[in-house]
Amino acid sequence: MTEMQAIKLFKCLADKSRLQILKSLAIEDMYVERLAERLGLTAPTISFHLKKLTDAGAVVSYKSQYYTMFSLCHDIFNTSIIDIIKEESDEATLQAQRDEDYRQKVLDSFFEYGKLKSVPTQRKKKRIILEEIIKSFESKEMYTEKEVNIIIADYFDDFCTIRRNMIEEKLLARNENIYWRFTQNGSQE
Repeated sequence: MTEMQAIKLFKCLADKSRLQILKSLAIEDMYVERLAERLGLTAPTISFHLKKLTDAGAVVSYKSQYYTMFSLCHDIFNTSIIDIIKEESDEATLQAQRDEDYRQKVLDSFFEYGKLKSVPTQRKKKRIILEEIIKSFESKEMYTEKEVNIIIADYFDDFCTIRRNMIEEKLLARNENIYWRFTQNGSQE
């Protein structure tokens, strides 16, 4: 299901009359006059709502003798909402670009000539600058506290604060005086 199809479907489901039509069609296929009689609505109102539901892919129609019958499109309702939400959208690329632009803006604001001017107070901004500094640490490499301090000192004079923040943010792990880049399971990266 595309993002636009999902939007159409959710808009359709936000109407009480359309939900009543869908509930009736879940029981059995029906034609316009039968739905109008059952729901106490006029035939033109039912036709209007069926058109919206058909456009959204929730209902399909077919001919049966003299009647145009409508039935529920079960496939669309077997899709879970989480699958619809996780589906790649047109907006995802734009969001990724906005995130990268924001990240670069933060780095430009807090770094000057490769040195950190100050530590941001906002957690998200602090995380961004720490992620930039952690790039200086090699994966699968063990560091002594002195080596860690030297690497961090290239960026900021208060290496103790940065080191502590990296550990708090789970970017750097330690065991006594040995440090390494942190991974999800706490092992070496």
